[in-house]
Amino acid sequence: MTAETGLNAAPDRPLNASQSAERDARAINTRHSHVAPSEIAIGVIIGRTSEFFDFFVYAIASVLVFPSLVFPFVDPLTGTLYSFIIFALAFVARPLGSLIFLRIDEMLGRGTKLTIALFLLGGSTVAIGFLPGYETIGLWAAVLLAIFRIGQGAALGGAWDGLASLLALNAPENKRGWYAMIPQLGAPLGLIVASGLFAYLLVSLSTENFLSFGWRYPFFVAFAINVVALFARLRMVSTPDYTALFESKDLQPSRVADTLRSDWRSIVIGAFAPLASFALFHMVTVFPLSWVALFTPEKPAQFLLIEMVGGFVGLGAIVVSGWAADRYGRRYVLGISAAGIAAFSGFAPQLLDGGNVGEFIFMILGFALLGIAFGQSSGTVASNFATARRYTASALTSDLAWLVGAGFAPLVALVIASRFGLIAAGAYLLSGALATLIALGINKELGRRMA
Repeated sequence: MTAETGLNAAPDRPLNASQSAERDARAINTRHSHVAPSEIAIGVIIGRTSEFFDFFVYAIASVLVFPSLVFPFVDPLTGTLYSFIIFALAFVARPLGSLIFLRIDEMLGRGTKLTIALFLLGGSTVAIGFLPGYETIGLWAAVLLAIFRIGQGAALGGAWDGLASLLALNAPENKRGWYAMIPQLGAPLGLIVASGLFAYLLVSLSTENFLSFGWRYPFFVAFAINVVALFARLRMVSTPDYTALFESKDLQPSRVADTLRSDWRSIVIGAFAPLASFALFHMVTVFPLSWVALFTPEKPAQFLLIEMVGGFVGLGAIVVSGWAADRYGRRYVLGISAAGIAAFSGFAPQLLDGGNVGEFIFMILGFALLGIAFGQSSGTVASNFATARRYTASALTSDLAWLVGAGFAPLVALVIASRFGLIAAGAYLLSGALATLIALGINKELGRRMA
């Protein structure tokens, strides 16, 4: 296969500047030795941590900042619900972003696609940090926030780089579960940093100063982290292993229409299988912060510190999930964790009304379960699809999973909990667990591959 073919360019057509630069970078890196899975893992962790840091910075601001800054004309609960509606726009825009950036990938190369996507992500995030409030520009504050949030979502769709697939495909046969959990480490790491930063600002600044300028700093930090992540990802995209898998079509984009036509069933099942972990993901991160801020006298900074502790517990549990998956099978781990989440939903949410002790127990138990479930929630994506469609199918599965499982979760959980009590939030969590168990049960082939 020629270099031109490997870069999605026709053999009889000269490469454009972007593709030529990408080819040269690959040629340089190809001179070096084989890239170990551990080195790939570092790039994956950096990339995922940056994405989740962006996620949690916006999520925390949706509770602590935007109701006062953008929606001061309504009560705090309604303002928070409006913020969560805008929060969901990113997940609606994400599949569209994937389609757009897959086309950019085909035309200009993987490096250019990643550069544009991550600068769009960073630019949108920085723009939110400069956002004027309602008192300055009126309803335009909400409009601009929505636009920037859509920009974040589209960029996240374009940020899919296939590195998690590359990691899975380079992992030793007996450690597939271990390497599958590595990309998931970015979630607790992003939460720990974001929660710690906001907690520090809340403690160090007066409420007036925090709402005036303090909340903006995490969004600027997010841009800096995105720049670091960009270079880490570009380094991995130009490695010999990535090049080989790219040219063998393991990491080449396929036509979306063809992929959906041939793999739609696996894509849908792959999106619903991790629903339990996604439901719990929000029940122990975004939702409890909103509940504590709105319905309890506890200071948000104190609860953010509890979330940091929970993040460390989740980090350890994700590592345990890798060991357990290799010993007992990924399908077994997902099934057992979904059953555990179902049991957890029956009593745990009510602990949020149990003061500091109840909140702490809820968060520790929740993050322990989340780590086990989330650690393997995307570990099988790369092996579910034919080689020629793996890259695109994996991206679409990820987009759909986040849309179905995460996009509207904080909004739905807060609506039903505020109207019917925390026991209703438990019912929502139970529905996610049942969806996972049903998805695993109706697709025996998927289960066989996960084992």
